[in-house]
Amino acid sequence: MFGRGEVSLKALTDGAGLFGRGERRRVEAAMEHFSRRFPQLFVAVYTGSLGEVANLRQFGFWLLNRAAFEEVPVDKPNESGILITMDPESKAAGMVFGYALDAFLDEADTFECLSRAHAHWLEGRYADGLVKLLVQLEGILIKRSRQTRRDPEHFRHKAMPLAGKGDGLRRMRDGHLPAKEEPVTEHVQP
Repeated sequence: MFGRGEVSLKALTDGAGLFGRGERRRVEAAMEHFSRRFPQLFVAVYTGSLGEVANLRQFGFWLLNRAAFEEVPVDKPNESGILITMDPESKAAGMVFGYALDAFLDEADTFECLSRAHAHWLEGRYADGLVKLLVQLEGILIKRSRQTRRDPEHFRHKAMPLAGKGDGLRRMRDGHLPAKEEPVTEHVQP
């Protein structure tokens, strides 16, 4: 539905024009903070109008599988990525993540993160909402990290091993090892 080719994007792609220069810097700073805190992961944000035909969940899944994010090192595969997608026209936002996070995040977590941003987004404060979402996501991952240290077996059986360094991104783009479609939370604003 969205195409088969690879898509080259910046980690923060604001196709909808939601962020002014200062707001963009704040979001980028929050994304950089997240990357320093979790160097094995990355966060990307895409804003744009998907039209009535597009399903935000399917689009997020497709984009995480097909995108080559310019600022993300090639040895960091998309399966260790988190993509936040916002469509201001339909007033919807979603969050998808790769298989490497399967043992650490679930649908309730993505809903909790999106809920933190919801009130800000309703008021048109998109940067504020994204920063709150990333702070919430960081808190959840810190908590899961502690839980993993206490009970590694619980998380080990849920985790899928990462592809070999360097070939994960290529395999993702070839469609052999897609990012995890579930859990995805579509957050629709009233």
